[in-house]
Amino acid sequence: MTDYDPPNDPLDILHDDHEILVVNKPSGLLSVPGRGEDLADCLIRRVQAAFPTALLVHRLDRDTSGVMVFGLTPHAQRHLGKQFERRKVRKSYVARVSGIIAEDQGTVDLPLIVDWPNRPRQKVCHDTGKAAVTDWKVLKRGDDETRVRLFPQTGRSHQLRVHMLAIGHPILGDPFYATGAALDHPRLMLHSQELHLHHPDGGMMQKFRANAPF
Repeated sequence: MTDYDPPNDPLDILHDDHEILVVNKPSGLLSVPGRGEDLADCLIRRVQAAFPTALLVHRLDRDTSGVMVFGLTPHAQRHLGKQFERRKVRKSYVARVSGIIAEDQGTVDLPLIVDWPNRPRQKVCHDTGKAAVTDWKVLKRGDDETRVRLFPQTGRSHQLRVHMLAIGHPILGDPFYATGAALDHPRLMLHSQELHLHHPDGGMMQKFRANAPF
């Protein structure tokens, strides 16, 4: 991994009200602090500088960009947390992957567990892995890559990255799982494009979206 040099982009606020805040996280910025002062800069700290009551609900990998929601009250944090836990939040990602995927859509159902000697890498393990399911759909095929929409049904660490690798199509620019030409990209080509969730005040279903920057 390269040294941590997060972007200095201003907060990209997609929505805020009395209960929730939705932002578009840039690639290269941690969601929460890492170990050590050199990893202290992160999205939750930047958010709390502007919205002091903001509380973490979920995370995106450092190199993944896109939609993240924060609770602005303890009630909102609990309400949203339960939705994620019970898989009531619908998540949609866009990715560019290596190679041409022949089928138009499919599902990857492979259990995942941390690869301890190589953490934070994850791996498929049918004996001790936790259930992980990803639906995918081809959006566009290029010369030697495919643009896909990914719908994670579970929320395991590195799930989309390992599942795409497992079917032979690693996400372009992935510092952990891509090799050769697939690694030669300025960033991880993975973006959280949409979140569908129930608002903590009243339960109305809402959709939040940020288009992929690639």
